[in-house]
Amino acid sequence: MAYNFFVHNDLTFGKDAVQELPNILAGEGVKNVMIIYDEGVKVAGIAEKVVTQVEKADVEITIFDKVLPNPSNELVEEAAAIAQEKKIDGFVAVGGGSSIDLAKAVNVLMTNPGPIGQYGGIGLVKNKVHPLIAIPTTAGTSSEITNVTALTDTVAVCKYVVIDNKLVPSHVIADPEFTRTMPKSVTAATGMDAITHAVESYISNMATPLTEYNSIKGLQIFRENLPKAVADGNDMEARENMMLGCIITGFGFSNANLGLVHGIAHTLSAHFHLAHGMANATVLPYVIAYNAPSCPEKMVDLAKAINLPLTGNIEEDQYALAKELEALTKELGIKRLSEQGIKKEDFDMLADDVLKEPVLNFNPRQGITKEDVLAILEKAY
Repeated sequence: MAYNFFVHNDLTFGKDAVQELPNILAGEGVKNVMIIYDEGVKVAGIAEKVVTQVEKADVEITIFDKVLPNPSNELVEEAAAIAQEKKIDGFVAVGGGSSIDLAKAVNVLMTNPGPIGQYGGIGLVKNKVHPLIAIPTTAGTSSEITNVTALTDTVAVCKYVVIDNKLVPSHVIADPEFTRTMPKSVTAATGMDAITHAVESYISNMATPLTEYNSIKGLQIFRENLPKAVADGNDMEARENMMLGCIITGFGFSNANLGLVHGIAHTLSAHFHLAHGMANATVLPYVIAYNAPSCPEKMVDLAKAINLPLTGNIEEDQYALAKELEALTKELGIKRLSEQGIKKEDFDMLADDVLKEPVLNFNPRQGITKEDVLAILEKAY
């Protein structure tokens, strides 16, 4: 059987990597740059460091600093209108998944007609896009190296994805120092997002030997380093390993896709504006337990990879990972649904919408019912 594994990144990794930004822009021949980031990146002083480097490239600079979590179609259209007016021919995205996803979507509309919503799905972007340099400030989403942008349709009240190889940033500047200022809660939530990517891509029904290595290696890195990074934000060895793990895992899940955890998380974020990482983390242990009977050998593989104690009885050992993830979410202070403003009377509506999520096609356990989703939400409550 033949396997396809798509990777397309020019990656600069390590301390002071941002100093390569002027050379990258010059190499791309960019003249009009839009720098995209959010208020948190600005307050942390990271935006200023990036702008200083862009200024060395002798380019015209436009700043868009209105990024919000779970970026909406309207926000994409607003930023794209400015970019078109300024004749932007290159982007620098600084921040977490929301900033990078917004930049990817805006970039699509520079060379493809709007509205952005028509590109929801796989492989629908027709024309090549402009250079995009992604500079992550979190270790979680892997958006900097994936072919996916996740957006919110505020009219349909749903979160959807545009998946196309043209979306992959042309360059990545990954400096672990830029993650140092992340609060504990954000470090925990984004780190659990990364663990979700590793686990879901490993058990995905689209996984191949080429993706499985990345997924399982990423899980090993995250399990060892995430608690350290949360406990001490200045532990730069842990921070660096987390960022490295996100890149490794991103190569895997952008090829293997994800599953039911993300289906539920997308719905929670669309309706209640939960941060993506927190939404994933809250339901992760219970979805993994639900999926275990459909892929027990893979569940044992993952448990062995992080040295969990096993009995040798696969009927019992298939649940070891789910139990470990539940313990980890408690250790890291991940909030339950009841602590995030979700009410039980919301469950029925949420479950209906989860079943509409295309990502469920890649989940290892098929035939998911409304009752299944309701049971998972109840356990996460």
